[in-house]
Amino acid sequence: MLRAARSALAVLALALVATAARGEVYQEPAAFITEVFGSLPAPKVLWLTKDLQVQAAAILGHPPAQLRQRYWSEGAKSVWILEETGKEELITAGFVVVAGRIDHVRVLVYRESRGQEVRQASFLKQFRDAKLANGNRLDRDIDGIVGATLSVGAMERMSRLALFFDRAARG
Repeated sequence: MLRAARSALAVLALALVATAARGEVYQEPAAFITEVFGSLPAPKVLWLTKDLQVQAAAILGHPPAQLRQRYWSEGAKSVWILEETGKEELITAGFVVVAGRIDHVRVLVYRESRGQEVRQASFLKQFRDAKLANGNRLDRDIDGIVGATLSVGAMERMSRLALFFDRAARG
């Protein structure tokens, strides 16, 4: 019971942080996680050791903002709720990773004044089945969107980070 209460509080805190800044909320993080798993599993934590921080910084182009990353996992499937700055504001996205490949991606909260096209299925489907290649790069190119170059870059970096974190969490 205590574990379930902690899990609910963690997701609620994440949802409050995601909605605290101005922006368009397309789906609450807790609803996304529940949709993926059919229920809300207890969160797990990936502690970002010095080595993981260095590698995450190489992926992001800046040090990660946190020392630990919450995620949800059952079997070969994991969910990562990540945030990255587009041009000026944070984009919150959910990444579902199955067996080392992106199953699907969803933009949950978008705070930028332009570039909302990154939330469209036609853009997001490019990430399906993507995996990490050498140098923690994606195994494919992601087509950009005119007027949303920085948001596209943020989505690409977050996808790489989700795959990297999934691999690190699985050891």
